[in-house]
Formats: sequence, structure tokens, C-alpha cells
Amino acid sequence: MHELSIATNIVRIAEREAKNAGATDIRGIRLEIGALSGVVRDALEFAFDVAAKDSMLEGAELTIDEVPVVVFCADCDAEHELPSPPRFRCPGCGTRTGDIRQGRDLDIASLEIV
Repeated sequence: MHELSIATNIVRIAEREAKNAGATDIRGIRLEIGALSGVVRDALEFAFDVAAKDSMLEGAELTIDEVPVVVFCADCDAEHELPSPPRFRCPGCGTRTGDIRQGRDLDIASLEIV
């Protein structure tokens, strides 16, 4: 389960940033996870609780925002959000596209610190 190593890194990064900001506690963390990131949400939520134990994030509220897949269509000269599961065809004109602009993300979007 690679979600445990991901959760451990999230905790490490969040603690470092909170300490750099002079915080003493982290009450909440918001993540943005792309539909193509390969991360299983339920597994990450479980792993986060394990990784956060005895850290500044223990007891912090974890919020996960799912980021949809967005591709660029050269024929339409526009970006389009793909439906789930993605077929990698422009929903506007049907042209195949592999120019992924969004959806592989795994970012710490914000921290609620004290």
C-alpha cells in the first residue's frame, strides 16, 4: 500500500511548513488529488491517521478535493474536462488526445495552523 508512504511524506512536509510559519499545531489539511494520480482515497485516509499519530497533525481534519482530468484538444484549441472514466477523446469533437493538463495532481492545497 503506497498510500502509507504518501501519507508519511504529506505529514513530514506539512509539519516542516507549519514549523517554518511558527505554528504549534495543525488543525486541518486540504489535499487535491487527481483522478489519474493512482491514489486510492480510502486507503490514503486510513494511512493518514496512522502517519499522523504523535505528530502535529494528530487529530487534524483531512479534506480531500478530487481533481478531474482535463485535456487539451488541438482541433478545438481548448481545454476540456473529461467524464469519468476518461476515454481521452475530446468531448467537444471526438478527437483523440493525450495532452493531459490536469488530473495527475497530488498537492497539499492548504493547512489550518495555530
